[in-house]
Amino acid sequence: MTFENKTVLITGGSRGIGKAIALRLAREGANTVIVGKTAEPHPKLDGTIYTAAEEIAKAGPGKVLPLQGDIRYEESIKQIVQSTVDTFGGIDILINNASAINLSPTEQTETKRWDLMHGINVRGTFLMCQAAIPYLKKAHNPHILNLSPPLNMDPGWFAKHLAYTMSKYGMSMIVLGLAEEMKAHRIGVNALWPKTTIATAAVQNLLGGDFLMQRSRIPDIVADAAFHILGRPSFECTGNFFIDEEILKEQGVTDFTHYAVNPDQKLMMDLFI
Repeated sequence: MTFENKTVLITGGSRGIGKAIALRLAREGANTVIVGKTAEPHPKLDGTIYTAAEEIAKAGPGKVLPLQGDIRYEESIKQIVQSTVDTFGGIDILINNASAINLSPTEQTETKRWDLMHGINVRGTFLMCQAAIPYLKKAHNPHILNLSPPLNMDPGWFAKHLAYTMSKYGMSMIVLGLAEEMKAHRIGVNALWPKTTIATAAVQNLLGGDFLMQRSRIPDIVADAAFHILGRPSFECTGNFFIDEEILKEQGVTDFTHYAVNPDQKLMMDLFI
């Protein structure tokens, strides 16, 4: 499948995995819409929606639309979808990448952190899907891709960080249910999750600093996997919980060293793997 003239809407697209996916699909000719909250430079966060858009625009022939938005709010979601449709005429692919993380145990989980994770990860993802579905129904090869993990019911994953696990599994349950619900409309709904930790702002600032960054892979591995998933026929490819490395192995990739931040360090497996 060619991505030329396809419109891809990506939440959390100003940095990290979201931006990497936008760059990958832009190189293939897609029009990309990147949604993010960062419109002004932030001391702890790399870039803004506008600097990311400049980079993406140089990557390929497609056009890019940066939109400031917050998917916790229904009105913001409506504006995001309407602006996308007004600019490009429709939506072919929705990528729910925006996510909040906090790995506190239950007693230390503040209410505002619970609300943030569930507001973005579950509510925001659900409402983004809901708003995009009428336009995806009209697309030729429509896909929804959530950046969420396989549903692993090992109690250990709940015991370590209950609030976060529930929110990410909420995103995965959207995949499980929506894939079945949308079969009649030939909309592919899948999840993608990295096998290892990925060098993002969350890893640097919240999880493990330089120690974990050195044991992570770069976001390009997730972007390359997303490219191969989204190129598949949507009516055949739905309801899957993909792992980035496994997708690329299916494509014949055997050497993954170029994805490592530091090939000399042992990689750290991601959560839920």
